[in-house]
Order: sequence, then C-alpha cells, then structure tokens
Amino acid sequence: MTSLATTQRSLADPFVHHPLWPPLTEGCPITSTDEVAYPLDIDYAYDEVPADLFTRPAAHGLERWSPLLPPLAAPGLGEGNTPLVELPDGVWIKDESRNPTWSHKDRLNRVAVSAAVASGARGIVVSSSGNHGAAAAAYAARAGLPCAVFTSPYAPPAVASHLRAYGATVLTVPYESVRPLMRRIVDELGFQNVSSVTETAHTGHPFGPEGYKTLAYEIALDLGRAPAAVHVPTGYGELLFGVAKGFQELVRLGVTDSVPRLYATEPAAAGALTEALRSGLPVARVPVGPTAAYAIDCEFNSYRGVLAVRETGGAARTVTDMQMTQAREELAAQGLWCETSSAASLAGLRAHGPREDDGPVVCVVTSGGYKDVATARETYAPMAADWATIEASLKDARGR
Repeated sequence: MTSLATTQRSLADPFVHHPLWPPLTEGCPITSTDEVAYPLDIDYAYDEVPADLFTRPAAHGLERWSPLLPPLAAPGLGEGNTPLVELPDGVWIKDESRNPTWSHKDRLNRVAVSAAVASGARGIVVSSSGNHGAAAAAYAARAGLPCAVFTSPYAPPAVASHLRAYGATVLTVPYESVRPLMRRIVDELGFQNVSSVTETAHTGHPFGPEGYKTLAYEIALDLGRAPAAVHVPTGYGELLFGVAKGFQELVRLGVTDSVPRLYATEPAAAGALTEALRSGLPVARVPVGPTAAYAIDCEFNSYRGVLAVRETGGAARTVTDMQMTQAREELAAQGLWCETSSAASLAGLRAHGPREDDGPVVCVVTSGGYKDVATARETYAPMAADWATIEASLKDARGR
C-alpha cells in the first residue's frame, strides 16, 4: 500500500507547511524562535484513505497502516499488534513490551529509520538511555545502516549488551557534549538523527511519532470503540502525541466517535510537561532528581505533549518511585513484568483516579522489566535439598 503522506507542517502554526522531504529534524525553520524549537507534524491526503483500511485482518508489521504513515522504506521486524490485557478490576493494559526489542520505541524507529533510508542518510545517530537506542540499533541493522548511540555509562548492563549485539557504536561522553557531537555526526558524516539535537525544546524526528499512532488504532479495534481515557508514561511526550493523533484520525475518518482523555504520567523527580502546563508555557525546563524511572526523567518537554493533553482534555501528573514500584508489582502479580518507568501509567491511574465512568480505561506499558537498572543484580543463594526446606519455601510462597 502507498503512503498518503503529503507535507510536514509546523505544530506552532498548522498553516505553515514544508515539503515532505527532507525530514526537518531540528524543528520548523519558520516558526521556531530563539526560546523554543517547535517540532513538525505530518499531514496526509485523508480523503484518499482506503475505505476498508480499518476492517482488514490484524497483522504484525506497520505495513498494515501504510496509507497513514510516511513511506516505509526500511524493512520491519514484525512490530506492533501488541496485546491488550485486562486486569481484574477492568483496567486494560496495552503491553508494548511484546515488540521486537521489547519496547514501544520499535514503532517510532520503523518509521524514522525508513525516513533515513529514503532520504539517503549514511547512518543513524541517537541519544538514548536504553529503549530508543536499542530499537534504533535494531532497525538500523535491519536496514544495513551503521548506528551510533550516545548513552549513559550507568545504563543497565543488559541494555549495553543489547546495543552491542546489533553492532551499534556505543558512545558514553559527558551529557553536555551529546547534542553538539550529534550535530557534527549529522553535518560531517551524513547520518540522520532519530532523537533530538535541539537545545531549546525536544523536537525529535518529525516522522517518528507517526509510528505511535498505530497503537491508538489497535486499541480502538480491540475494544470496538475508543476508550474513555488512556494513561501514558511520559518523558518527552512523543508517545503521548502519537497516541492522541491516532485517536483524532480515527474520529476524522469516521471509525470512532470520540477521542479519549490522555493522561501523561511523569516521575516526581522531573515533571517538565506537568510544569509547562501549570505555567502555561510551550516548554519548561526543570531540575531532575534521582529516580528509578530513568527512561522518562527528562529535564524539558516537547511541545507535542502540551498539545496532546490540551486537545484531548486530559492532564499531566507526577508519581513517586514508590507509587511506580507498587504499580510494577501489581502488574507482575498478573504476569506482566515491566520496567519501572513503564508502570508510571498504572501508577498515575491508581494515585490520581477516580476511574472514568464513561468507558474503558487503558494504561500503556512501554517496555519489559529486564531493562531496569536493578535487573539481574539479585541472585539466589544455594539452599539445602531436603524436603523440609522445600516444603517450607512453598508454604511461604502460598502465603504471600
């Protein structure tokens, strides 16, 4: 199926359009200011969307949604079509840990790496604490492109192994050097950045969040309607924006009749989007404290997140590490093992309630538990093999 993408448009002024190519990865050159770099959105020929697009059989791979995505020039890994799991109290969990590299970032990188291939980039460069880097490295490898990943030397050991398995070049320079070096790699080596190189806001790759729209499509088709609310772990807000846009497109195309309220959940140690909305600013910069939710502890937000919350009538909220840990344990007790950052969505619902009474509620869980910093650091000591010890252990387990 052919992409119906037509132009890039500024999120600061939707009447400002740019050609679809090349991807403007440093924000809109017309509407951005010295204070704020505004990201771009992708527009489509919506009147040409096939009438049967949302009635076709479910399938892995974003090709299923090609008309409503930028051109998919890079091969995929069977991303998407992740399960919607119902908890005992009726809350639904969209489990993105079932993607090929075990996180939601596969959806973004299938689209962003495709843009790099289609525009002739010589490689991929990304700054990431874990999930984004692993997904970028996997899709770059699949496309035959080299990948450079700037990451923290304190990233979980499993994440470092994941990156190197795909052949990525792992770079652990001081934080303040990352964006200047990324720009040099783009300018001098011809790589394309699939994260953000701007200093005055998170712009990211304009094509990437389009991959996240497919998450909204799947939720609506699985439920048979749009939910009342969707809770989303939020760092820079690209996932939040993509999910909101996906539901807005469903209404535009007559597939559903409502857009759910989107609730962004951030760690209390950061909370840039929460602060931007509180202060009425497009972008806020906040100090970042220690937190186990390292995947979403962002010092500033993207304007995308502000739009997603405002346009859906939702809110941005913060939760503590303890609240996220409790939510992670609740999910594990139901057989869903996720990263602490991923549990922020359920933590936000549990902490801030009340439950919606006008339809289903969905919490997005973004990645698997093996990516936590503390994973694999605990071991089991040898124990006696006598029956009394074994029986006592099982009695303890049954009593939990």
